[in-house]
Amino acid sequence: MTAAAAANEGENGGGAWVSAHVGASGFRTELRAGAHEWVADEPVALGGTDAGPTPYDYLLGALSGCMAMTLRMYADRKRWPLHGVRIHLRTERAHEQDCEKCEDEEVGLPRIARRIELAGPLSDEQRNRLHQIADRCPVKQTLQRGLVVETVTGAPEGPPPRQSGSANAT
Repeated sequence: MTAAAAANEGENGGGAWVSAHVGASGFRTELRAGAHEWVADEPVALGGTDAGPTPYDYLLGALSGCMAMTLRMYADRKRWPLHGVRIHLRTERAHEQDCEKCEDEEVGLPRIARRIELAGPLSDEQRNRLHQIADRCPVKQTLQRGLVVETVTGAPEGPPPRQSGSANAT
């Protein structure tokens, strides 16, 4: 781990800060995690510039990526002949529909459709087990369990301050 990455980690070994910046107009948002930079946006028809995926697309990317990595790790540990994995996810509605209602209503994705493609000479038993293991990926478990997003004070360059009481949830 680099010194910069170590300095950006939380005191309890938590992850580094991920930051997002949007300008005075439009939806093009610049995101950063450590040395990685990328862009999120909305389609042109919705006032964006279509310079990047929508936030829900990134959510699906995080979920499908975690599932694929989890299957790869499991198959490697078991020494199963998994030659490749493709996880396909789709939502029932677009991010912009929820953005229009989020100020006054509870929004979110009620369902994500998934298709798993496993390449390699796997037995039916191995394929069934890998489908079960896909449900064990940490991102899927986090989303299903739910999470609390808390606003903390302090500079984003360093770790968040330790909580000394209850924080304001946002």
